[in-house]
Amino acid sequence: MKAAMSGFDLYAIASELGKFTGAYVKKAYMPHYEQIVLRINPKDMDQFDLVFVRGERIYTSNRDRPMPMTPPPFAMLLRKHLKNARFTGVRQLGFDRVLAFDFDTKFGSRHIYVEVFRDGNIILVDEEGIIIQPLTHAAYAGRTLKKGVEYSPPPAALNPYSLDEQGLTELFNDTDRDLVSTLGGKANLGGTHANAVCQLAGLEPNIDTKDADISTVHSALHQLLNDLSNSNNGFLILKPSDEVDAEKLQSVAEEQVIGVARDRFLEKHAEEATPILLPSHANKAMLSFDTLGGAVDAWKGSHDSAALARREAEKMDIAAPGRGHSTDVERLQRRLVQQEKSMKAFSEKIDKQQALGHLIQDNWTHIESLLSQVNEAVEVQGWKEIKKAAKEIPWIASLNAAERTFVTILPDENGEANGPQATLSLDETVHQNAQRHFESARKQKNKNKGAIDALEETKTKLKTAQKKETKAEATGKLGRIKRSKRFWFESHRWSMISGGHLLVGGRDAKGNDSIVKKHLSSNDMYLHADLHGAPSCSLRSSQGFIIDQQKPAHIPNDIPAYRVADKLEDSTIDDDKLLEAATLALCWSRAWAGGGAHGTVFSVKPAQVSKTANTGEFVGKGAFIVRGQRQWFKDLNVQIGVGIVAINGVPLLMGGTPNTIKEICQRYAIIAPGLTKKDQLANKIYKNTGLVTDDILGVLPGAGQIIEDYGIFSPPKKIEEEE
Repeated sequence: MKAAMSGFDLYAIASELGKFTGAYVKKAYMPHYEQIVLRINPKDMDQFDLVFVRGERIYTSNRDRPMPMTPPPFAMLLRKHLKNARFTGVRQLGFDRVLAFDFDTKFGSRHIYVEVFRDGNIILVDEEGIIIQPLTHAAYAGRTLKKGVEYSPPPAALNPYSLDEQGLTELFNDTDRDLVSTLGGKANLGGTHANAVCQLAGLEPNIDTKDADISTVHSALHQLLNDLSNSNNGFLILKPSDEVDAEKLQSVAEEQVIGVARDRFLEKHAEEATPILLPSHANKAMLSFDTLGGAVDAWKGSHDSAALARREAEKMDIAAPGRGHSTDVERLQRRLVQQEKSMKAFSEKIDKQQALGHLIQDNWTHIESLLSQVNEAVEVQGWKEIKKAAKEIPWIASLNAAERTFVTILPDENGEANGPQATLSLDETVHQNAQRHFESARKQKNKNKGAIDALEETKTKLKTAQKKETKAEATGKLGRIKRSKRFWFESHRWSMISGGHLLVGGRDAKGNDSIVKKHLSSNDMYLHADLHGAPSCSLRSSQGFIIDQQKPAHIPNDIPAYRVADKLEDSTIDDDKLLEAATLALCWSRAWAGGGAHGTVFSVKPAQVSKTANTGEFVGKGAFIVRGQRQWFKDLNVQIGVGIVAINGVPLLMGGTPNTIKEICQRYAIIAPGLTKKDQLANKIYKNTGLVTDDILGVLPGAGQIIEDYGIFSPPKKIEEEE
């Protein structure tokens, strides 16, 4: 595999993916226009991503992969059809560069065909073979890929596994190509593996097929295919560079064990991923992997995992932090670039139309003669005959009978038909044809005047926005982020516990029901303050937050950046983590409004929480029966810390225990129950941070007093001056 996977590579990938039969599809994503990611959840293994890069590669990966906040339509369609679908197998169509992925869903059988040739395509098909939706509509000579038509695979090529000596003899007798071209094209091996067969057979690749020993060629082919069938590894072939020569390459490669340094090294030095070693790979530096998918991920995974950032940069035409994250300055800068491009295009059109008008006038006699001859020919012979005859006339490029016009090639400086093209009307004189081009230039000038005014207005707005941004940065205010939707956990009370675990609690009876029914798994822990009406809280064992290794450019240095993660490295919940969660569960209860300094919370396993009441009892909405032994946390302080963090590139105010917030955040405050109203506290935070008031109100537990403040209720620069 160099630019794209071959039939050999896809054969190996299909064999590797077969062991995941029975796994379930958790979700589908589309981080880039040409990349689809299916998150697969096997029963006894960690979940992983199945990555399809259109027209190039298919592999598995466990990398952190930022995704769009709003899934594109094709990703939404895949989610609809494949949610909780069971993966039942993968097939290679013959030995072609097409893999078919089969799923058992609640709608019946579904299939995804991934075509890895030409520009590639990804097609979702129903159980009857009808296309539900292709990633890209396409039409070829013998088939059409569009919604509602039956999926037709590309014409089947020869499967080299089916070739015996007799078939190889017939193939060689029925070709006028040399040996390597026949093996690469007609035997469907491709250039790389056709050359490998020639080398294994000890034959020159360019000899005539009639001079090749059939038995030797078949033996070499059989050896290559046997190696592929028995392959359980993947290899990355490395190439030297100016910095690392061939002698040191292997040792340097083995030193780059993990992390970003390895990704950069492999992106620069890897030239090929292969499931088997070929004669051409002898004496080359290489790295071995357990699977071909692992080798591809090591080489291309870092590039593919940054697909969302590339998508946004392509969309904005400049480096932008991501959709929905643009500041006023970035938006105006993009507008300025677009307007400057438009003005340049206007100027070019004006110059072109004026030049054409002058050229028509300068070649008055020639144009008049041409108009006269074409008019006369149309009247005598008709448009149909003229169109045929015009192909032999160098001065005429095309004719339009409906509009009675034709495109002429104007004379160059030497009087030859090599000048620019101009449209001439048979119903206009030479002067009128020239004036039409001058009039077009005049209209463009009028548009240009409007564009100049708009450009000046944009420059003025940009200067104002830059001043505001500079002032906001000086006072510690953050740019407001426009979001298409909020994170699901923002509907509840939420926080991050040490280790990155997510803690969620209900805001009301409906929220309590939702927490227990939807967000309390077998490995989580349930917490509840020992007070009537306290929220039901779930401390998630696996779901939470991890540090964002690619911190967005729009997030200031003093704000830590995290990403939402469905799988944490450390999923254990110990007593220290439970103590943190218990403190927050108490602060979220009426203990805060009661003004008490201490309180009690208990925790139990999810299996101990039930909606089933004892005989004669009734369990209301939002209430639950807890049975069995409880773990108690007593004399907990009713204090909470609030700090600014970035989640998936969105700055948010997060609540937590005072110690945890101090450890994570540089800008934070400690709050205790008090008399200052919640709205007043939220307004102070808004004025000094720029965060959205609604987001702030959801974090504050109630009226309070400020115990400590470092850049939340007052500007950071004031605090620095005080220090």
